[in-house]
Amino acid sequence: MTFYYQTKTWNSQPQITEETINLWKHLAEKKNWRITQLPNGFYQTEYQDPDKDTWHDVTRRETLEGAEQAIDGSVEHYAKKVDFLKGPKVVKTFK
Repeated sequence: MTFYYQTKTWNSQPQITEETINLWKHLAEKKNWRITQLPNGFYQTEYQDPDKDTWHDVTRRETLEGAEQAIDGSVEHYAKKVDFLKGPKVVKTFK
C-alpha cells in the first residue's frame, strides 16, 4: 500500500505589496488630504488618489476642528505604518 501526501509551507505574515506601501506613504503626508463641507453642515475628510485626480471620502465630523484632528490622526497612523516597514527598532538596551 502506498500513501500519497503533500506538504505546503507558508509565511505566517503575508508580504505587503508595493502598491499598499506607496498608498501608506501617500496617506502619511498631510498635503494629500482635504476637508469639504457637506450640505447638511458636516465636514468630510478626503484623500487624493495617488494615481488619479479623484478624492476618496474617509470620515465625517461635526466641526472643522474635529475633521482636522481626524486627518492628523490618520496621517500619524500611516506614518507609523511606514516607519514599521523598516523593521524592528531598539527601544531599550541593557549594560
